[in-house]
Amino acid sequence: MARATREYGEWPLKRLMTDVVGSGHKSADDMSRAQAREAFQRILGGEPDHTTLGAFWLANRWKRNNPEELGAYVDVMHEESVVAAEPDADPVDCGANYDGKGRSAILGVAAGLVAAAAGTPVVVHSGDRVPTQKQDAYKHVLDELGVRTDLDPAESAAMVDDVGFGFYYQPRFNPGIDDLFERRDTMGVRTFVNTVETLANPANADVHLGSFYHLPFAKKMVRTLKQSESSTVDRALFFQGMEGYDDVRPGETVVAEWPIEGDESDDEDIADFEIRTGDLGMDVTSEDLGVDDVAAESAAITEAVLAGEREDGFADAVALNAALRIYAREDADSIGDGLDQARAAVEDGSAADALESLRSF
Repeated sequence: MARATREYGEWPLKRLMTDVVGSGHKSADDMSRAQAREAFQRILGGEPDHTTLGAFWLANRWKRNNPEELGAYVDVMHEESVVAAEPDADPVDCGANYDGKGRSAILGVAAGLVAAAAGTPVVVHSGDRVPTQKQDAYKHVLDELGVRTDLDPAESAAMVDDVGFGFYYQPRFNPGIDDLFERRDTMGVRTFVNTVETLANPANADVHLGSFYHLPFAKKMVRTLKQSESSTVDRALFFQGMEGYDDVRPGETVVAEWPIEGDESDDEDIADFEIRTGDLGMDVTSEDLGVDDVAAESAAITEAVLAGEREDGFADAVALNAALRIYAREDADSIGDGLDQARAAVEDGSAADALESLRSF
């Protein structure tokens, strides 16, 4: 049976290039919400010529998407690609860069399991060698730990409810974005897809934890969530992550928190504060968290920290990242209180038990 050709509006990508976004990073105009929606509908539908698609992605990179455009992209992704499965638990959604890390350990599996053991459910999601970096991500650490990762969304939701920690696999819950792999790989540079896929939120969580390179981008991400008509997120924390991932940098880390009302926040209810690891009694540097084989060594570190066999910088870093997840969900009144909960979950063996439950799922 022949498949009907989809009808779009009046804005093919070539026209958007000529009339709106393609004149250069200083003179280009922003798209309206309707134009951005139609553009991404066409992209997910496989309609644009490959050359035009590449030019459109690059033009968006030059001019930089505003929150209204990004919010429209997120909405189309949710409507046409994301297969959400909501667990009974109310988890923290952790949106790390999908293209992974290459120099430092991935701490989010260990931190998520510690937080889960302390009573804060956590969801993580990733693909497999996503462009442009195509480095190690959540999936690869979990694979090294012997955890099932090729799960359909309903299984991922059940994992959250059974363990307190759940993994959602992009090809299963966001197939439209996964289908763009080859085009993205050919581009050779990141596109807005790298940004919006971190906001896929396959568990329909109320709380989002993400990372950024500088504070203005964190505020843009908050505005994107506010502009998205499909987003279920009503609380978000963004922080300066190592290699852009959702692992807190040792030293001084800026955190953006939304919504916060009062004198501490701006007129958009966004507040920012610093985490100083030295003030928390942690003598650890970014170099201390470096590894050669990211996936394998991250898995070994996860096992050792959760078993209480390490008391070094990695143990401190896992506890801090778990504390931020606990605080994000407001299960602790402060990062310090979250640290106490995280360390207690390791000391009493419940974090190690959570890892065994994850393996046996």
